Amino acid sequence: MRLKFLSVLVFWLCLPWANACLADVREITGTWYQAPPDWVYRGQTDLAVAGLQPVAKVSLTGGRFWQQAEFEVSTAGRYVLDFKNTSGIGRFRHIVLGANGQAVADMRGGIQAEVPNPFFLRHGREVELPLGHYQLLTELNSPFFLAEPQPYLDALDSYQRTIKQGTAITLLCLGLFLGLMIYYMAIALVRKRLSEAMYALFILGNLLFNGAALLVFSELLGMHWIYLVSVPILFSNCAYIVFVMSLLEIRQDTHPRLRKIGVSLLALLGGLIVLAVLKPNWSLEIDRYGVGIFLTYGLLAGVVRAREGSVSARYYLCAIGAFFVLGIWTITASSGDGSFLFIEHMGLLSVSVEVVLLALVLSYQFGQLYRDKENALERMEQSTRVARTDALTGLPNRVALDMALENLPQHGCLTFIDLDGLKYYNDQFGHARGDELLRSFAHHLSKQLGAQAQAHRLGGDEFAITCMHGGEAWIAGALEQAVAHMCASGFEFSGASYGSVLIHEHPSLEEVKRMADRRMYENKRQRRTQRGQQPEAPEVLRN
Repeated sequence: MRLKFLSVLVFWLCLPWANACLADVREITGTWYQAPPDWVYRGQTDLAVAGLQPVAKVSLTGGRFWQQAEFEVSTAGRYVLDFKNTSGIGRFRHIVLGANGQAVADMRGGIQAEVPNPFFLRHGREVELPLGHYQLLTELNSPFFLAEPQPYLDALDSYQRTIKQGTAITLLCLGLFLGLMIYYMAIALVRKRLSEAMYALFILGNLLFNGAALLVFSELLGMHWIYLVSVPILFSNCAYIVFVMSLLEIRQDTHPRLRKIGVSLLALLGGLIVLAVLKPNWSLEIDRYGVGIFLTYGLLAGVVRAREGSVSARYYLCAIGAFFVLGIWTITASSGDGSFLFIEHMGLLSVSVEVVLLALVLSYQFGQLYRDKENALERMEQSTRVARTDALTGLPNRVALDMALENLPQHGCLTFIDLDGLKYYNDQFGHARGDELLRSFAHHLSKQLGAQAQAHRLGGDEFAITCMHGGEAWIAGALEQAVAHMCASGFEFSGASYGSVLIHEHPSLEEVKRMADRRMYENKRQRRTQRGQQPEAPEVLRN
């Protein structure tokens, strides 16, 4: 919520700055007239008697309009005529008439006019005006308007200062759009994620809209197609709804109502696209409704998912909340708040705020995916450790032994061990005591081996040792020490038989294990023979 508050606060703090720039700006207001498409201006100085129909204001669904107004110049100098509120104008014409009714200047331009602009990304036209009284005739001819274009007059030096901010906002935000669009497209292609693909299309639609409306394409690329101002948004609205459903995981099996609403709104937006094709002069107005539709759906889906506990939805709610406030304000505004800040700039800033905040949401999701992956790997490793570890002694088990044998070098050594005394302690003192015997042997043996070898429990009273560097005599000594410590710690009727084999003695690991097993039983028989058969007492390995 702090992000939302800060974004709105920064935006509103810009408005006094914008209004301060109007100190030298003179808005030129007069009477608007609507002209038929075939009407031709023939030097008339009074449009009231030219047969044109007076209107209260310019229609946002476009058409051909003329305004007649008067203004005074109290200081001779270089001035600039431009428009407030919107830059999305198909064609315009300014005719400045002097006190004698003679034309002082006749200037043309607009997105559709292949006329170079003297000021970068602006419709401004420079004119030298001596002291005196003037009349301004302004013609507008466009299929639609985002807001009512209002002519104004500004001194050249003041105009050059104030337009820098609007140009900076345009280039900075469009650069941000371009960079993030490429980034999300790359993510969508690599990870095959629908949410990033749809958001890249949403950004592309806004990039095309703002690039056309704010004169970037006509200035830099020579693209004068006015419908770039309206058509891309028709499709980006649809992309955003699909993006929301994908981002917030709104599926038929989990959120059937939200899913049904989203699909229904997509069908509605599809119908609006068809309507825009049939009524192209209404396409920009249809864009407004489409923006309102996807903003409302995004806010609704964010609230529902956030209440269900989705962390991503809570972050998304901050982004869509800020976007909703700024976006609704933009699509319902009919005039700008400064000579350099158009309605298009407000929309550009609104989307920029949302794009930046959504980048944080998607970054959180990427981080969450990474954390989930790490947790899954950790659980898998833990499961693997459990599968390879003997639960009683904590030693690696038979599965781990087979894997260790694969990595033993040719000079490595394998030792099989048969622990004596387990049956005796189980029968005489219970299985708990037998378990203590196994744990004690595992502890003392591991302590004697240290880091030079690894003990394994194969099951029952069977153990094994893997050693990377051979050393049968050293292993025998370590085993004797382990048994001695066991005897000293209360297991005096314990012992062990063993058999060792070097890996290079046979190319087959299975045969290596059989050799170690045979040698272990040979050692057991030898020990029994040396001491005499004593079935009634356990065998103990003597030093």
